Formats: sequence, C-alpha cells, structure tokens
Amino acid sequence: MDEEYDVILLGTGLKECVLAGLLGVAGKKILHMDRNKYYGGESASMTPLEDLYSKFNLPPPPAETGRGRDWNVDLIPKFLMANGLLVKLLIHTGVTRYLEFKCIEGSYVYKGQKIHKVPADEREALASSLMGLFEKRRFRNLLVWVNEYDEKDPKTYKDVPPNTRMVDAFKKFGVDQDTIDFTGHALALHSDDDYLTKPVLESIKRIKLYSESLARYGKSPYLYPLYGLGELPQGFARLSAIYGGTYMLDKPVDEIVYENGVVVGVRSGDQVARCKAVICDPSYAPDKVKKVGKVIRAICLLRHPVNVGSNTSPGSIQIIIPQKQVQRHNDIYVCCMGQTNMVTPKDWYVALVSTTVETNNPENEIKPGLALLEPIYQKFVSVSDLYEPVEDGTKSKLFISSSYDATTHFESTCFDILDVYRRYMGEPFDFTKVTRGLDADDNQEGAH
Repeated sequence: MDEEYDVILLGTGLKECVLAGLLGVAGKKILHMDRNKYYGGESASMTPLEDLYSKFNLPPPPAETGRGRDWNVDLIPKFLMANGLLVKLLIHTGVTRYLEFKCIEGSYVYKGQKIHKVPADEREALASSLMGLFEKRRFRNLLVWVNEYDEKDPKTYKDVPPNTRMVDAFKKFGVDQDTIDFTGHALALHSDDDYLTKPVLESIKRIKLYSESLARYGKSPYLYPLYGLGELPQGFARLSAIYGGTYMLDKPVDEIVYENGVVVGVRSGDQVARCKAVICDPSYAPDKVKKVGKVIRAICLLRHPVNVGSNTSPGSIQIIIPQKQVQRHNDIYVCCMGQTNMVTPKDWYVALVSTTVETNNPENEIKPGLALLEPIYQKFVSVSDLYEPVEDGTKSKLFISSSYDATTHFESTCFDILDVYRRYMGEPFDFTKVTRGLDADDNQEGAH
C-alpha cells in the first residue's frame, strides 16, 4: 500500500467503479479501497437472500423463498437506457465483455388510478388507452416535431426556437395535461415539473434518447445486467487488473491526509498510501458534504408479476407515477424484475418503489406505488439522506460524488459521474471516443 498513486478511489459504488474504469483507460495509476467486505457500497447487490434479511434485522427468510443464492437483490436498482450515457461509458471502458444485458419488457405510466403502456411508436400511440382520438393526433404531431427537430436547421423548429420554454411548446401543439404528464415524466424522464419553464432543447434531447433507446431492442428503452447491478463493480475490478489498478476490500479508511489544504494520501491503520487526488462517495467525507433531502425505497418480494391489466404480465417492468397524478412534487418510481433477469428463483419477483421524501411520513408517500404490487410477500423499507459535496474539489483535490437519487434509471447518475470526471481531469469526457455500440463487441452476447 505504501506506493504513490495518481488517484485513490474510496467506495466501490457504481459511480466510483465507472470512474475507476474511465481513469484506468486514461492511463491513471489507481488504488480502489472499500471499508466493506463486499463490492457496491450503497448500491450493493444482496446475495444470498439471507444477507438482505439480516441487513434489515429480520430473522432468516422462510424456506419457501428457495435457495438464497438464487437471489440477487439490488439495494438501488436502476435501469440503463439502451442508447444512454452509461452504456456508452461502459463500452468505452471495455467492461461490457464481462457483462450480459437483457431488455426490460415493459415501460408503463400511471394515469387516473391505472397503469398504461407508454406508447413505443406512432402505431402504439394510436392504439393507446392513454388518450382520446383527437388527443392522439396532437400527440403524434408533437412526437414528429421532436424527432425531426435539429438545432442546426431552423426549418425544423416549426416556430419553436431552442430557447422556447417547454410549457409553451406544449401549448403550441394543444396537448392536454395528462399528455404533458406522461411526455415529460415517462418519455423525457424528468422527475419533477421544473423542466416546463426551461428551454425545449433539453426535453427534446431526452425524448429522442428514449426513442433511440427503444429502437435498439423494441420492447422498452431499458436494459439491465443479468444477475443484477452487482455484476458491474465486479466487472470493473477485473478490468482494473488489466490496467494495473489495485483493489482492496475490507480496508478501513481512517483518514484522508492533507498538506496545506490539499489531499496527499489516505491512511488505513498505520499505513499511508500517497496520491495526487481522492475520489469518494459522501460516506467517506461526512464533513465535506451537505444534506439536500431524503429518499425512501421499499424493496418488495412478490410471488406474482405486476398486473398491468393485459393478458400477459411482463416479467420485468418500469412504472413511472407522475407527481401530478398523485398530488406530489416528485415522481414515484416502481420497477420489478424476476427470473428472466437472474435476480430471483422461478415464480418469484423483486420490486422497488422509491421517491424523494416530501413529508414526515415517507412510507405513506409511496402508497400509490405499493398498491400496484399487492399482495406483497415481504417488504424492506429504508429512508436515506441525500448528500452533495459542498465544494467542487478543484483546490483540495478531494472529489466527492452525490448520493443516488430516487430515479430508477441511470441518466442522472451519469451526469454526476461525468461531472466528477470533468472536475478531476479538468476537461469533459469526449464521447467521440466511443465509436461502437453494445452489439458490436465480439466478446459480448449483446442484449436480447
């Protein structure tokens, strides 16, 4: 341990692992430490099932839950957009050779006490129970406008220049409040309504990302690794060895060492590893972060797939409950997976309901989500504080990531990864380096 490194990463959460991969590829000498015996930090994957029960101080699981090793329960499950930033970063690092992805079977949105499939294309939009006939036509016009929109070509603006507020674009197309809700929250994946007063360009890019991701595999825009997200940190640990990085689990981090206000190393016991910078999650630098909110998550074990009101129930699903549908400020997210994703034994499912806490009774806030899952076999509820760094780290060389938010997809996580990368490297990540898609990797099964 008594060597000098370019950067020491503390915590093997998903953000730190992706950053370790990116910096390894960039030729940095890395030491990656975690105080836990397992990978993943806050975003760990619990296996066997006994570990999940003991984490929540419950007696061992009943025999009917099957073999404990057949369960891989992610504490913070998030889906990858098939054409999104995280997939591009994973491809760039080369970690995809250790992973296999599967497409999530359905993307749904909540409206008027019911769940509806998010229309995947014009044909589905026309058949959708979300809208009446005339509204469908208006929505179709909106989608066509989004897909043809090109910042560089004013002819595609249709009188809506890029700096127009999104709310005014919706007005121009005459769509109603329910359509605005599902476009903004289930397609553009905004978690609240602040986007309405912001320029249209960001929302257009987000809806295009949804469409492009959907076009890749057809059922939904979301992918998930087989055996859960716990596969990602392990893949990065294997990758790190190729780039000459060092991983240490079960290693207490006693002190981040400074000289003249600048990080120079990390102390564990009486050993000090010297470095030029430290990247860590908030739990390793509690005096350098501020609390910005709370998130509640309920992990639910189910003996049935989520009932979506059609004859066949998808084995894996994402449901977004837009905040206005349940008189809230933040959306509620529901996701569910089963044996097809290798996260449960046969005929069992694991679901998560999450949202940003707004009241003193957080469990009451997720009731609309839990109601979609009934009957629930076992529920594990946690409320976590959300932290952000108080400074950007460019002076002290201590770069801290933010806590994981309530969303069940990875786009916001990626913005934070890219932000830490930019702060440390002094320049943004160059996506032009990523030249191939997931399916172009010879050693990779691709998604199916």
